[in-house]
Amino acid sequence: MTDPSHVVRLCHLYPAEMNIYADRGNIAVLRRRLEWRGLGLVVHEAGIGTSLTPGDHDLYYLGGGQDRDQAIVADDLARTKGPALCSAVEDGAALLAVCGGFQLTARGYVAADGFRMPGIGLLDAETVAGPTRLIGDVLIEATLDGRSGEVAGFENHAGRTVLGPGATPFGRVIAGHGNDGRDGTEGATRLRAIGTYLHGPLLPRNPWVADTLLHWALAHRTGETIVLDPLDDALEAESRQVASGRARGDRTERLIGRTRRARSSR
Repeated sequence: MTDPSHVVRLCHLYPAEMNIYADRGNIAVLRRRLEWRGLGLVVHEAGIGTSLTPGDHDLYYLGGGQDRDQAIVADDLARTKGPALCSAVEDGAALLAVCGGFQLTARGYVAADGFRMPGIGLLDAETVAGPTRLIGDVLIEATLDGRSGEVAGFENHAGRTVLGPGATPFGRVIAGHGNDGRDGTEGATRLRAIGTYLHGPLLPRNPWVADTLLHWALAHRTGETIVLDPLDDALEAESRQVASGRARGDRTERLIGRTRRARSSR
């Protein structure tokens, strides 16, 4: 029988409504990286109407969705899960919230039609829809648990997110748009919670982020500091390098385009 302390308990929030960017791939990466180390992952799904009990899970995952689905989820999250999820993170559980999930675990999102979707206030950030979508490859410099590294992904969001004083950016933008396309920040972190706009999905290209989440989850599970065995991440590093090159190239093309437009307007 598998030692229960060797099994990470993951809660996948709203898998039917908040999964438009193939972000289930993030969960697949977490599972495989545990299995390669002789550890396990148990996934519980929590949909509309399902309550949460703090302490039942070590890691929570919430992806992105269409505005109509996000509005339904926002109401349910606030009513049935918000306090318990906040309590779980305060008690040491880990969280990865992507795109719409980031917005809803923060203070909320005002859609283009002015409709406000409430957030749960776990992350100190406010989001309002902008006139255009921020789309493309993105590269950031992130710091987690004292370790810094490049993180590559893909962003596709209309939201303009502004961080409050209680939030630390997930990373600083090297190339791409980030939270609002202006202030150079991407995502937000607090305790063991990460909110981000990075899709791709995020974790296959950035295994050190995946391992940080697993390290946090195992620490919550066991109450101890867990040292994860190193893995051969050569393929993942190559994938991140390709994505990084695209992001830097996209930025260069935008700068060239701006220069040409500026010259032509003279």
